[in-house]
Amino acid sequence: MKIGNSTSDFILLGLFNYTEAHLFLFVMVLTIAFSSLVGNALMILLIHQDVRLHTPMYFLLSQLSLMDMMLISTIVPKMAADYLSGKKSISPAGCGLQIFFFLTLAGGECFLLAAMSYDRYVAVCHPLRYPILMSWQLCLRMTVGSWCLGAADGLMQAAATLSFPFCDAHEINHFFCEAPTLVRLACADTFVFEYVMYICCVLMLLVPFSLILISYSLILAVVLQMRSREARKKAFSTCSSHLTVVGLFYGAAIFIYMRPKSYRSANHDKVVSAFYTIFTPVLNPIIYSLRNSEVKGALRKCMGQCISTFHNMDALLHLDVLLVLSVL
Repeated sequence: MKIGNSTSDFILLGLFNYTEAHLFLFVMVLTIAFSSLVGNALMILLIHQDVRLHTPMYFLLSQLSLMDMMLISTIVPKMAADYLSGKKSISPAGCGLQIFFFLTLAGGECFLLAAMSYDRYVAVCHPLRYPILMSWQLCLRMTVGSWCLGAADGLMQAAATLSFPFCDAHEINHFFCEAPTLVRLACADTFVFEYVMYICCVLMLLVPFSLILISYSLILAVVLQMRSREARKKAFSTCSSHLTVVGLFYGAAIFIYMRPKSYRSANHDKVVSAFYTIFTPVLNPIIYSLRNSEVKGALRKCMGQCISTFHNMDALLHLDVLLVLSVL
């Protein structure tokens, strides 16, 4: 194939066709994305407003919610606009920015989930030493480190991917710019880049995932020694829920980035990518937070304050009306 102009726009073929079934799926995806934005925004608001939630654990949860909101905002609006308008082009600069933000957020979330598993390990296995082993200073360092490592990976992969010359066919069989999909269009030897990307994936995916499994294995070992059956049941339920979300996120990411090139399929990649970019973010506020009694208490308190404020405003409005009538 001929080498195309490197400044030509790319064409995103998208996730859906223009059929009734796909229109229904499109509406469902938009509903899930909107629910994810509302749920994660509510989590950030509750953690910010309630003093009882000003702890390292909930600070990490607020960062996870922020990353999920930004991840949804990086992908879904462009996908929806392309589907509704029929204009599916994206400039090389726009594609590079999408790769950068996507990898910054997804990579940062990999490390943040590992930090959260360490926090749970300390809380369950060493509760008396929690203020020392999980200090605010360490919490902030882990959070900043997660963002910085994700940004470094995003910057490197975005710059390296767009440095290749691309062939005449600028059609990307995906619903957003993802490095492995874009590299397939390159008219150059990409072996070195793919090898480096594989090493990055080991560091970004397998290392944090291994730390998470070790943390929860130690937690389960402590849980099995608990005498209270109710406490064991509650701990098992919490750990299984957390591991389910972690498994979906890491499993999908490993499937996309660490499979051999010969086993890759564009249609499979699109479906799997949808799991950890659209569906997983809506599960995080449910699994990690809204099942938590402290978060439920903060939500009830916030709703009570809103209702009280509404009633006060209603009473003031009635008072104003009576004053106006008395004047008349």
